Amino acid sequence: MNTPTPHNSAKFGEIAKTVIMPGDPLRSKYIAENFLENAKLVNDVRGIQGYTGTYKGKKVTVMAHGMGNASCGIYTYELFNNYDVDTIIRVGSIGTTKEDVKIKDIVIAERAYTNTNYDNFYIENGENYISATKELVEKAEEVAKRLGLEYHTGDILCSDTYYTREDEVKKAKDHNLLGVEMESASIYLNARNANKKGLTICTVSNSLITGEETTSEERQLGFNNMIKLALEMI
Repeated sequence: MNTPTPHNSAKFGEIAKTVIMPGDPLRSKYIAENFLENAKLVNDVRGIQGYTGTYKGKKVTVMAHGMGNASCGIYTYELFNNYDVDTIIRVGSIGTTKEDVKIKDIVIAERAYTNTNYDNFYIENGENYISATKELVEKAEEVAKRLGLEYHTGDILCSDTYYTREDEVKKAKDHNLLGVEMESASIYLNARNANKKGLTICTVSNSLITGEETTSEERQLGFNNMIKLALEMI
């Protein structure tokens, strides 16, 4: 394997077969310090912190992916193809576009509706949906039920833009989508192309309907249910 890469200083073997990926590097640090045992910093290129340790005796890596499909696509591609990672589970935030999906609820993203240009997806595939790994969706639901968590499984909108003139709330409503985020399409595409497994689990950070939102500190430190759900899937 061609490691390290320009974006990851870890040596081959220092990254586990399963990687939990938040967007924020500080959330990686938080997960490593509060959920893992014997966590070791294996990557800090560009401040994208990656830690490998154990959770209940199982080896796992927690590493950030940054914001948007472009950034997330680089890190997940290299993890799948250079570091031979089998499974990537994104733990992130999502803005909901549904009245019955509440702040701090969990969203299990079965499919990402997108028109992203990542991997020339829209042009090459002629489709708007890209699916998560079914096995991981079912496992996430099983664990969420066991933990007694409030969760919703369904389709989400994966956008390439945070600031946009497009009415993404209307698009989400027209397609019965649970919310909007910016990374799942690249994960699902990279997983499909590498014959690996990918899933996004999000905590609802804000409502694009009511305007209610969590603070940046809550987003960084307070999404423990989502983190535990992902780790319990290992």
